[in-house]
Formats: sequence, structure tokens, C-alpha cells
Amino acid sequence: MSVQLNHTIVPARDRDETAAFLVDVLGLAPAPVFGPFRVVSLGNDVSLDVVQAGEAVPAQHYAFLVSEQEFDQIWGRIKDRGLTYWADPHHQRPCRINTNDGGRGLYWSDPNGHNLEIITVPYGG
Repeated sequence: MSVQLNHTIVPARDRDETAAFLVDVLGLAPAPVFGPFRVVSLGNDVSLDVVQAGEAVPAQHYAFLVSEQEFDQIWGRIKDRGLTYWADPHHQRPCRINTNDGGRGLYWSDPNGHNLEIITVPYGG
């Protein structure tokens, strides 16, 4: 078997709010509780295990590879929620998307300040 990412822990000020945010914006199934985590399952058998971390949450970056159709749906939900989004990871180009590597991409923040990204083509094309 090759090495694969199985899950990663996402620290949150409010575990349930963060999991609900991810599920809603990304269009995923509800996140069940497993021990101290809300488990947000992604389509490639990887999960984001959201855990209550208190007020001091270090900002992380999470990138999601999505289809063109999923991109449009997620982008629509971001706009419907009135969330600010950017074409770049440093948040210098607001309300724009990028076309890096021949695909489309954008960045937005979750309630904890995590920098979220969707792309339709992996880095490097």
C-alpha cells in the first residue's frame, strides 16, 4: 500500500459551528461525533476531525481538489453566505478567482481564521 493521508485534526473555537460550516459550504454529509471530534468526511476517504481547542486557534491551510461542477456549487454557497473570497493565499485580490495551472481556484476563511482553498486542477497542472 502506498502512503495515504487518512485524517487530520482541525482545531476550532467551536467544534460544532466549524464542522457545520465546512459541511454546509463544501456540500458534504453531516459530521458525526466520534470521541471529542466532529468528523467531516471527504470524498477520498480522508476526514477532517474537528476538535474543540479553546480561543487560541493557530491558523492552518486546508486545500480541497474539486470538480468544475463542485467548484461552481461551493463558490455559489460562499457568495450566498456573503463570505469574502480571494484569488490568492495572501488575501490581496478580493472577490476574484484564479486560473492557476489551467484550472480555477479561490480562498476563503472559516470562523477560526483557517485559510481554505478550492482548486479544480492540482498544483503544477
